[in-house]
Amino acid sequence: MQFNNGNGHRPAGARLRDLFARPGVVRIVGAHNPLGARLAERAGFDGVWSSGLEISASQGLPDTDLLSMSELLAVARSMAEAVDVPVVADCDTGYGNALNVMHTVRRYESAGIAAISIEDKVFPKVNSFIAGRQELVGVEEFCGKIEAAKAAQVTPDFMVIARIEALIAGHGLDEALRRATAYAEAGADAVLMHGKDASPEPILEFLRRWRVDLPVVVVPTTYHTITADELGATGAKMVIYANHGLRAGIAAVTETFDAILRHGRTTELESHIAPLSRVFDLQGMEGLKRDEKRFVRSDKPGPRTVSPPAALGRAVTGNDSLPAERATA
Repeated sequence: MQFNNGNGHRPAGARLRDLFARPGVVRIVGAHNPLGARLAERAGFDGVWSSGLEISASQGLPDTDLLSMSELLAVARSMAEAVDVPVVADCDTGYGNALNVMHTVRRYESAGIAAISIEDKVFPKVNSFIAGRQELVGVEEFCGKIEAAKAAQVTPDFMVIARIEALIAGHGLDEALRRATAYAEAGADAVLMHGKDASPEPILEFLRRWRVDLPVVVVPTTYHTITADELGATGAKMVIYANHGLRAGIAAVTETFDAILRHGRTTELESHIAPLSRVFDLQGMEGLKRDEKRFVRSDKPGPRTVSPPAALGRAVTGNDSLPAERATA
């Protein structure tokens, strides 16, 4: 069986593997709804990161596994249906043990998602940039999750990305490399090396020491001074800008709302906010109107002839409450 996201293109996993096979670094960006996914696609990103942080924040909730797999899947599916670029889903720890991971893979793959990322932390996880509890599961347990994920997928192109949180949890680079190597041997299609230092050096050192022929994904949220090309030159294959759309939106909306209250009108803002025409364009109104013109038809009824009461079996007499045969007797 070959799954398709409904947009008429090759399956999402195949399109993502095409990106991994081409020269250069692959750049994807976070989103939490189809509108954000379309903005990412129009900006020129290679794909969309269905961000657990962004989706949780959009619901006013912490990124601590409070939302269910089904809730997060619904958003990822809606984004995959809205764009032609592949969607990679942040699936936290896989929502439980290896059996939960298998269920997750089946659901996400059938929804047209190109790949999922699962991390080696204890369920329920806490966002990697929050101070405090950052507990890792054992290597053997996580390898079982990866093996289960690969056993559950239907199409060969669907990708499973193993996210390594060793540096987040305060362990050294040796532990990160040990875990990454084990996950690669368990069948992961790529490893995501995560870090939270302001300097990119720990990630660069990991890339320099990585000897396995498997793609490495990085997330330069805190070490933002390095470019994607510089990361690619050191060995990274995919760079995820995981939450910048959300953060930009929060800043812009806050400023806009403050200005409306400050000025008592929107005139001062009109040149800085998107016109309604752009909103309609992003909604796909042009295509909808084209389909409406082509397919929506109406059969307008003509005048209708009403039969006289006599045709209904009633006699037109002074006593029209009686049946016709009795009235003329």
